[in-house]
Amino acid sequence: MTKAMSSTLTASQPADAADTAPDAASARPTARKSRSGAGEIGVRGSLPDAMAQQTGTQTLLRGLAILEAAAAGVRDLRSFGAVLGTTRSTTHRLVSSLVQARYLRQVQGGYLLGPKLIELGTIALEQMPLTAVAHAHLVTLADETLDTIHLGVRDGDDVLYIDKIPGQRGLEMRSRVGHRMPLASTGIGKAMMLDLAPQSWRDLFDASRRTLAGVNFRPDHSPDHETFLRRMANYAAGGYTFDLEENEMSIRCVAAPVRDASGAIVAALSVASTIPYMPLERMDELIPVVQREARAISMELGWRAPQPATRRIRR
Repeated sequence: MTKAMSSTLTASQPADAADTAPDAASARPTARKSRSGAGEIGVRGSLPDAMAQQTGTQTLLRGLAILEAAAAGVRDLRSFGAVLGTTRSTTHRLVSSLVQARYLRQVQGGYLLGPKLIELGTIALEQMPLTAVAHAHLVTLADETLDTIHLGVRDGDDVLYIDKIPGQRGLEMRSRVGHRMPLASTGIGKAMMLDLAPQSWRDLFDASRRTLAGVNFRPDHSPDHETFLRRMANYAAGGYTFDLEENEMSIRCVAAPVRDASGAIVAALSVASTIPYMPLERMDELIPVVQREARAISMELGWRAPQPATRRIRR
């Protein structure tokens, strides 16, 4: 949260009675004379400052909670109040402050996230070195393949898309920058799972199934546990992953991990298209192409490929 937002929230009208500082009599500093005759402020004098700090922190956290609720689809004051557990007057005051600061915008039927968040989100992406380093390599991959290119990072059990270059074949996919999907149901997500233990593969596969429980895939290409684990073992050995219509009907992709200077997987990229442009033969051909650009990004992030051990020759 920016300084502008914090000042807007904390500078607004007083909070609920439950949030206010003690009455003036109990909060008033106690002065006493020292032996030197100078006035001293007693310990109780710090109470108003502490209470003000707590109130400001609570207001800030409530403002953040409203933004998260709006991002999740909450639209009206009553629903915001239910999320926060605040009265209608306090909810209205907080929401109005966010509208004034452009973090929310009022539309017919409620409230939506505002343009200030778009500005901050754009700046946040620009300040993320990964996107700046990777974009030129994504463009190279897009020009070479004509397919849709994704760059994503792990966010909990999900992949968060942080860059996308649409394909040149006139196809449209539901993915977008800022979109999240379960790790284990996407090629780009599975690429970020390659270094994990088999038990983690199983856990993330189960998490993916729970998230997609209400989604009907026709036909359903989701593998069972054993097939998924067997595929992941093969992927880990080869340093790549496939999405075989496990996330979106008729969409396939080839993905590879991006590593940082420590060798840890910090992101992944993928090439995606529809089945007519992604037969299994072409997917196999794309593996070294995708890996090449993933390695190039990794090297710019400080990663160095392991050097083969040299054998000592006896003399």
